[in-house]
Amino acid sequence: MSKKVEELIKDDEEYLMQSFRRWYPFAIDHGSGAIVYDIEGKEYIDFNAGIGVLALGHKNEKIIRAVKEQMEKFFHYSLTDFYYEIAVEVAKRLNSFMPFSAKVFYTNSGTESVEAAIKIARGHTKRQWIIGFINSFHGRTLGSLAFTSSKAIQRQSFSPLLPSTYLIPYPDKRDPLCKEDCTEALLGFIEDWIFKKVVDPNEVAAFVAEPIQGEGGVIVPPKDFFYKLNNLLKKFGILLILDEVQTGIGRTGKMFAFEYFNVTPDLVCLAKALGGGLPLGAVVGRKEIMDLPPGSHATTFGGNPLALAASKVILEEVPKLLDHVSNIGKKIIEELADTKSPYLYDVRGLGLLIGAELRKSNKPFVEGLEKILYNSFRRGVLAIGAGESVVRIEPPLIIDEELAMKGTRIIKEEIEKL
Repeated sequence: MSKKVEELIKDDEEYLMQSFRRWYPFAIDHGSGAIVYDIEGKEYIDFNAGIGVLALGHKNEKIIRAVKEQMEKFFHYSLTDFYYEIAVEVAKRLNSFMPFSAKVFYTNSGTESVEAAIKIARGHTKRQWIIGFINSFHGRTLGSLAFTSSKAIQRQSFSPLLPSTYLIPYPDKRDPLCKEDCTEALLGFIEDWIFKKVVDPNEVAAFVAEPIQGEGGVIVPPKDFFYKLNNLLKKFGILLILDEVQTGIGRTGKMFAFEYFNVTPDLVCLAKALGGGLPLGAVVGRKEIMDLPPGSHATTFGGNPLALAASKVILEEVPKLLDHVSNIGKKIIEELADTKSPYLYDVRGLGLLIGAELRKSNKPFVEGLEKILYNSFRRGVLAIGAGESVVRIEPPLIIDEELAMKGTRIIKEEIEKL
């Protein structure tokens, strides 16, 4: 580590609250496409994309041009008090991707989108209970935190959390409930135990879930789970909220991950890639559900015009990349699956949201993960972890095959060195 980086880290520790974790001492200076450079000028393959945010990569010329043009008009004006055209244009475009007639509420981040969806669900149904899934990540503000549980530290010292909430197991093949038919086991658990012993289904406003658990370890559920869950929920007028903050906007090779599972949610939470690197989130919901009365929910910065200008570009360009994302993702998974290591337990994911899980003596291999990420960084690849011991790979969607496979092989080699 250079003296310049050491000084930056020292100042960072002095002036910033250290409530987050850095995986290794990378200090970014600039980037282009799927390549980034540190403050010493060293080049890296970006397998992180700002945690799935930079769908079109760094320094995308179309985004830069769109944001500059908007800056020359106006930086900000409160959408919840007045009107501007670009907010409607982006909402129309989002509507065009949905399997229902939709309305949009803009936010600044993923956790705000989840918070808004909770309020929309409670306000529409006039019910209070919301059920989520263990090992999920929905954000760290106090409402969304009630449903975040991928690591205990995320909730430690912050109770009491939002009342009238309950967490149940996610359909994860590693869970004891899922030894045989994971879908039927969990649906039976919901019907026979949750709805009969914990809360009457007629008091439940919604279920909230990630269609693929990201932070929890890139956990892909059985293909029939959400379809059958939604059929059960509809019997009782319960809404399905899908958190597509990480999986949405092309990350999995489809615009939204729910398309893989033959399910139509009632509310979809978005952020990350939606703004192309600028802070923007949204709740996209069925029109008849998006009925909170005036004055009941608003935000000063939600729908910022600069972020919306970037989003217009994202929503025009990402659909052109979906086949590319699927093809590159399959090649990465195939390459990693060929890794010769007793510690590689599983490789899974869809599109360019991929996880390689490490286990030692049938337990999470945390030290192995840390070693792989650090050594890959030393060799010019930036990836981060998920779950307890999963290498998470989610590069910009525009990454080309040569660069993607070069980065993958470096990670593969580091796994084999363990």
